[in-house]
Amino acid sequence: MLVTAAILIALVLGLHAWNTSEYALTPGNATPVAPLVKIHGVATNPHHDKIMLADVYLQSLTAWQWLTMHFQSHVQFVPASELVNPGIPSDELGAQGFLEMRDAKQAAEVTAFRSLGWTVRATRTGAIVNGVVSPSPARSANVHVGDEIVAVNGTPVRSTCQLIGYVHDLAPGTKVRLSIERVKISNSGTLSWRAPMTLNMRTASVASGVGASGCVGLTGRARSWLGVSGEDGYSYLLPASVSIDTADIGGPSAGLAMTLSLINELSGGSLTGHHVIAATGTIDVKGNVGDVGGVAQKTVAVQRAGATFFFVPQVEVAAARAAASPGLTILGVTTLRQALRDLRSLGGVAPQPLTAPS
Repeated sequence: MLVTAAILIALVLGLHAWNTSEYALTPGNATPVAPLVKIHGVATNPHHDKIMLADVYLQSLTAWQWLTMHFQSHVQFVPASELVNPGIPSDELGAQGFLEMRDAKQAAEVTAFRSLGWTVRATRTGAIVNGVVSPSPARSANVHVGDEIVAVNGTPVRSTCQLIGYVHDLAPGTKVRLSIERVKISNSGTLSWRAPMTLNMRTASVASGVGASGCVGLTGRARSWLGVSGEDGYSYLLPASVSIDTADIGGPSAGLAMTLSLINELSGGSLTGHHVIAATGTIDVKGNVGDVGGVAQKTVAVQRAGATFFFVPQVEVAAARAAASPGLTILGVTTLRQALRDLRSLGGVAPQPLTAPS
């Protein structure tokens, strides 16, 4: 008996110590956005409607957790390979999530002001790294997600395609000198950038499986690469100062909720018709709503928080409705304009800016 007990204890301890390659998505929180928002420079509406963002908990699993969580409800198991692109190590997952949240806040701010009639001008700033392949020259040179490349060999870079174009036809092993603004990510996930520094590296042969860049004017397969994927960096001239406190929340899925809340803050009347609503979905600066992950788990979270209407990307309506209980209405949308139209049908008012756009 003692031997059997010892074996069982050793087995349990082993399962606790054995890390799997899977993650678990479970319901997180539904958080009202208005208390997180500060706007200075234009008039705001002090009578906040309750518009909530929803998040999920993402947890790497030991074998024991994997086993026990299979008996719990509202859990989605996700292989690590589905959370990052091929070749990109999972140690950049946290930085990717915080960069996505920063991008979502920026897009929400721009879209909210533009939807209310302001002209918001954009300036390209460089190529922001959103993935670093391992192995690659960039990985060896300690380039990280969030770093912004602003010049190559002294020539300014204003877009990802410009960066790709500079190395596209170089022979592997060519020396290049990057001017790069290192990102600093706070413990709570706030991104800031340091002054440019110089980083030297050599290009390498393009890894197998990497296709064409998709950039206009670049044909055929590149001869060499640095091993980064990127997104265009932008600076936007907003008519007011905006901050949204999303400490410890990563990912792009709060974009729609933040946009609706900002519009409500900047407008008179009740955007929601005084209903308690929640929203999930990415937003871009053109007002398009994109799909996100964990919609079923977010549905559980917003229902627990008392929402009566939940806006989700149209392609994920079925998943949300399957997880919803009576009392929560699921509304699928593809654009901000559609979401605002649906809110008016629920008794909300059309947005009217409290400060006239100039």
